[in-house]
Amino acid sequence: MAYENLRLETADGIATITIARPKVMNALNTQTLTELSAAVDEVSADDSALVLIITGEGEKAFIAGADIGELKDVAGDAAGAKALAAFGQEVFRKIEDLGKPSIAMINGFALGGGCELALACSLRTASLTARMGLPEVSLGIIPGYGGTQRLSRIAGPGVAREWVLTGEMFNATQAHAAGVVNRVFPAEELAEGTHKMAKSILSRGPVALRLALEAIRRGLDMDQRDGEEMETEMFGTASETADMLEGMSAFLEKRRADFKGC
Repeated sequence: MAYENLRLETADGIATITIARPKVMNALNTQTLTELSAAVDEVSADDSALVLIITGEGEKAFIAGADIGELKDVAGDAAGAKALAAFGQEVFRKIEDLGKPSIAMINGFALGGGCELALACSLRTASLTARMGLPEVSLGIIPGYGGTQRLSRIAGPGVAREWVLTGEMFNATQAHAAGVVNRVFPAEELAEGTHKMAKSILSRGPVALRLALEAIRRGLDMDQRDGEEMETEMFGTASETADMLEGMSAFLEKRRADFKGC
């Protein structure tokens, strides 16, 4: 599929979606969200794509936020605003539920909807020049693409309250200390460091990765005992795969595992 506002490239097991609207700092409008949804569907259907990286074009911004012009169009229109938020949530939920690990490679400003997109990914890497935040309250609104919910689950309600209520920007070091960002790199090392992380993930069992992601996601909505029971079921599922036998054999034989994803 041809895209106007993003690029989708796949090589060596890694799919990369690059939001490409540099003149507006890669802001997310409806067309871009629609294209992102389709691109994630492509990654989901592509058996050769085992890890997804999402980033923004240029060195200034990952995604500076939602398109303010579109947001202004729904001022005074609760139904329109709810529909806009619901669509963004639907697209980001596709990323979260992809079943394949995703990494937000944050190369600049990740504000508002851009921060929320990063939070929907499995992991986040950032350059030292990156800035993150949820400034919606400064516009008289609140985050609408899942930011209040994901940030509180990732970093805790205290961090979520600080980020959402102040609307301030936080640098990569602060975001890492808060548990929002997993790894921080100098700007010139961000791509290499992120791809190194992706390749490390690629060396693991694909079925195990999918089950692990599902266990973590589902467990967030359960008490610990129910979560442990669900984990037991998934452990049993993993034990029936050829990948488990291959992983154990490779360890005992001191060689690299050759996982087949089954």
